[in-house]
Amino acid sequence: MQAAAVPSSSQPLARLSKSTFREHIVEQLRAAILSGELPPGSQLVESGLAHQFNVSRGPLREALRQLIEEGLVVTVPYTGTHVISLSVSDVREIHSMRVTLECFAFEQAWERRDQAFRDELLRRHAVLVGTIDDGDDRASILAELELHGLVYEASGHRLLQRTWSSLRGRLQLYWAAHHRAHAIRGPKREGHESYVAAALGDDLAAMRAELVEHMRRGGEQTENFLRASGQASNEKPDRQES
Repeated sequence: MQAAAVPSSSQPLARLSKSTFREHIVEQLRAAILSGELPPGSQLVESGLAHQFNVSRGPLREALRQLIEEGLVVTVPYTGTHVISLSVSDVREIHSMRVTLECFAFEQAWERRDQAFRDELLRRHAVLVGTIDDGDDRASILAELELHGLVYEASGHRLLQRTWSSLRGRLQLYWAAHHRAHAIRGPKREGHESYVAAALGDDLAAMRAELVEHMRRGGEQTENFLRASGQASNEKPDRQES
C-alpha cells in the first residue's frame, strides 16, 4: 500500500519545542484524515513522515500514539500503521452505542442540570452554529463533539466519560463521512435546535426520544455513501441480534 502524503507545513518546525512538534504533527495528520486527504486505509510510514515534518521519530511516534488513542489511526502487526477504515457495520455500531451512552449520560446528569449547565450548553451550541456559518467543516466537527460532550462532563460518571473519550475519534470520522455524504461543510445549521431544547426541558422521556431520532438522521445516507465510495469494502458481517 502506497503511503499518502499530507500537506506540508509553512511553519519552521525546527524552532518548536518537542511537545509542540507532537501537537503540530497531530493537528496536521488529524486535519488530513478528516478532510479525506488521507483516506481510510492510508498507510503512515514513519520514515517518510519524519522527513516530511523534519522531526526525529520520537515526537512523531508520540503523535501517532495520540492519534491511535483518539481512534483515528491503528497499528496492525506486519502491516504497519494506517488510517482506520469505517465500515457500514462500524456506523451501525457507533449509532447504537451513542444512543445507549448518551441516554445514560442524560439519566445521570438530569438532576445536575443547573444554570451553569444551561448557559454552557447554549454557549457551545452558539459556537457550533458559528463554525457552520463560517463553512469550517473541521471546526464544526470539533464543536459538535464539544456540544455532545457536555452531558458526559455533567454526569459525574468517570467510566462513562472515559468511554465517550474513546469513541470521539470514530465519531469524527463518522461525521466527516456524513458531511461528504450530504455534500455539506458541516451539520445543518438548525440540526441541534431540538436537541438543545430537549436538553433544557423538563421531560427526560422526550430527551430520550429526541436522542434516538437525532442520531438516526442521516445514518442511512451515510451508509449508502460508504458503500458507493468503496469505503465499506472491508465491512464486517452483521452479527445476529440476541
